[in-house]
Amino acid sequence: MPERKRRLVTRRLSEMLREVQQKRNTAEDESTLPANGAGNETYHYDKLKQMPLSASLAQNIAVLKRIFVDSPGFNVREFLVAGKIPVAAVFVKGMVDTLLVSANILRPLMHYTRDEPVPQGKGLLEIVQFAGITTVPVRTRDTIGEIVRDVLEGGVVLLLDQESRALSAEVTGFQTRSIEEPVSESVVRGPREGFTESLAHGLSLVQRRLKSPNLAVENHFLGRETHTQVSVLYIKGLVNPEHLAELNRRLKRIGDNIDGVLESSYIEEMIADRPLSPFPQALNTERPDRVVAALLEGRIAILLENTPFALVVPFEFQALMHASEDYYQNYWFATAIRILRYVALTIALIGPAVYVAITTFHQEMLPEVLLFQVVAARQGIPFPAVIEMLLIDYAFELLREAGIRLPRPVGQAVSIVGALVIGQAAIQAGLTSPLAVIVVAVTGIASFVVPVFSMAFTLRLIRFPLTILGGMLGLYGVIAGVLAIVIHMAGLRTLGLPYLGGVTPLHVSDLKDSVVRFPWWAMRGRPHELSKRNRQRQTPDLKPRPESRK
Repeated sequence: MPERKRRLVTRRLSEMLREVQQKRNTAEDESTLPANGAGNETYHYDKLKQMPLSASLAQNIAVLKRIFVDSPGFNVREFLVAGKIPVAAVFVKGMVDTLLVSANILRPLMHYTRDEPVPQGKGLLEIVQFAGITTVPVRTRDTIGEIVRDVLEGGVVLLLDQESRALSAEVTGFQTRSIEEPVSESVVRGPREGFTESLAHGLSLVQRRLKSPNLAVENHFLGRETHTQVSVLYIKGLVNPEHLAELNRRLKRIGDNIDGVLESSYIEEMIADRPLSPFPQALNTERPDRVVAALLEGRIAILLENTPFALVVPFEFQALMHASEDYYQNYWFATAIRILRYVALTIALIGPAVYVAITTFHQEMLPEVLLFQVVAARQGIPFPAVIEMLLIDYAFELLREAGIRLPRPVGQAVSIVGALVIGQAAIQAGLTSPLAVIVVAVTGIASFVVPVFSMAFTLRLIRFPLTILGGMLGLYGVIAGVLAIVIHMAGLRTLGLPYLGGVTPLHVSDLKDSVVRFPWWAMRGRPHELSKRNRQRQTPDLKPRPESRK
C-alpha cells in the first residue's frame, strides 16, 4: 500500500475513533441526568452545582440543551477562535444585550489570530480570555450549576473544547424601570430618588451616598426555583456582630427550603422573632437615604432583586413614626410634626372605640349641650352604636381598597365620590348619624399621617377589636385592650433588639431622637442597643458658637 494512502486511512480511522469517543462521552453524561424523557426532567441548583464540566465541548452543549430543552430564548452560538479553537457561546435571548455580546465578545474572538502576542505560561482558557473579551466582569466557572445560574441571570458563558472550565461574562440587557421618586414616601425637602426592581441600581444608590471602604455586602441566593439574590449591607465597626450573625443564620435557614422569594415581605415574615404578631418587625423603605442613615446607626439593610422595597433590621417602634424629612427640616418643626403623628396614631387606634364606649356606657362624660346633640342625632338609628361604627368603618375600608386596586385616574374619583355619596345617603336614610361618619372620616385621615404604610395597616387591623371591646365593656374594655397591646409590644424583639428600645430599657440619650428631635449637634451617640462598641456618632464640640467680638 502506498505511503500516502496509508496516511489517509490512518487519519480517517483516527477521526472515526474520535467521533465514537465523543458520542460515548455524551451518552455517559446524559445517563447521569434523569431519564424521564425530554421536557419532564426537574433540576435544582444543589444537584447541578455538584456536576463538573467535561473536557468535551459537544458533551457540555448536550447537557445544557437537555437542561434548557423547554426554556424560551436559550441559544448556543458555536464558532472558532483563531480558526482552530472550537468555542460555544451560551445565553438566553432577552436576558442579555445582544449588541454587547456581538461587539465585545463574538467579534473580537472571531477576529483573533494566533500571531497576536499571548502571555507566557497561559493555557487555552486564558488565551480565549486574552483574545479580546472587552466586557467586565469575566469569571471562571467549573460546574454546570454555576453556568446555569449565570445564564439565567443575564450572562454569556463561553465553553471551550478540551477545557473543563468555562468563562462567564456579565452582559445583562433586560429592561428595568428608571429611577423615580418613591410613591409611598414622598417628601417636600430631600432626595427624590427611590429604589427600583434592579438590585444593581439599588446597590449603586447606596454606594453613591456612602463612600466608605467599611461598607460590606454579603450575598445570599434564596429559593429553589427563583434563586433570588439577596444582599445584606452593613458597616464594619458599627454593626453589632450578634445581630449580623443571627440575621445570616435566619437567611441560611430559608435557603433552598422554599420554592421562591419574589418580594421582601417573604423575608420579613420568615425572619420575624414573633411571627404571629400583627406589628411590622422589619422596617421597609423605598428610600436609599433612609437606608444609609440606618447603616450609619449600626443597623443592617437587606436589598432584593425584583423589588424596590428594602428592609432595615433591627429597629425600634419609634422608627415607624419617623420620616426621612424629619432630618432635613428645622428640629423645632420636626418635633412638632412628630407630636402631631403620635396624636394621629392615638386617634387612628382608639377613636372609634372611645366614641362607642362614651355614647353607650359613659354619657355623663359629655357636656350637656353635646349630649343633647348626640342623642338627637341618634334618634331613629336602627343599630347600636358599636354596630353602626363597625359598618361605617368597614364601608370606609372598602372604598379605600377599591381606590387602590382600580386604575389610578378612576380610583381617586371612586374613593372620593363614593365616600360623599354613600355617607350622605346613609345619613338621609337614617342608617347612621352624622357624628359617626365624622369620627370614621377623622380616624381614616389620622391613619394616613403614619409615615410607614405597614404600621397604618396594623392600626386598621387592631381598630376593629378595640371598637368591639368599647361596645362590650366601655372605656374599661378600651383601656384593657390598649394595655394588652403595650404589653405585647414590650415583649417583642427584632433580632434580639427590644421593640420599645429607648423607653424599655430606658436610655435618656436615646430619647433625643424619639418623640422629639434634638438638633444634630446634640445627638452625639448612636442608640445604646445597636452599637455598643462604637457609640460616638460625632465629636461633642459641634454646637454652633458665634465668634467673640473684639
